[in-house]
Amino acid sequence: MIARCEDVEDLAIYERLAHVNYLAAAYCTHAALPALLASGGRILAVASVSGLTGVPTRTAYAASKHAMVGFFESLRIELRNRGVSVTIAAPDYVSTRIHERALTADGSELGYSPLRHEHALAAAKCADLLVSAMLSRRRLVLTSFRSRIGRWLRLIAPRLVDRMAARAAVRWR
Repeated sequence: MIARCEDVEDLAIYERLAHVNYLAAAYCTHAALPALLASGGRILAVASVSGLTGVPTRTAYAASKHAMVGFFESLRIELRNRGVSVTIAAPDYVSTRIHERALTADGSELGYSPLRHEHALAAAKCADLLVSAMLSRRRLVLTSFRSRIGRWLRLIAPRLVDRMAARAAVRWR
């Protein structure tokens, strides 16, 4: 979803994103837990860098991904010492067609991608990074230098990161 919160008239859109981005992952994981516990399996939760920090015009999306991150971080602690690993992936911009299908404030599809694909990570490269992280049982994978620096910068200069995010959102409008 790409819309300012103040422009959204019906918050049912927020519920829809929560169902797709958070609850679907929670339901699937819950159903798979017996098999995962029996096999010492691995969980790869594909969230987003938006699930780690606020992003303007992504209030519903970021909230759903924050919920997902919280769920899988909590699950990781519950499953500690039980043989199941939880890797949370937080990619930033990945070159896919999903941006074209992003919802607007009225719930319609955007219909075009505001993403500058030449600066985005190729989907196949992203998949390789995520699988590698899962196989090595890493806790968190950030797919770009920008997101790794941003994560640390947020701790020491949060206002700077907010300003950077605001500028990026203006470029995407």
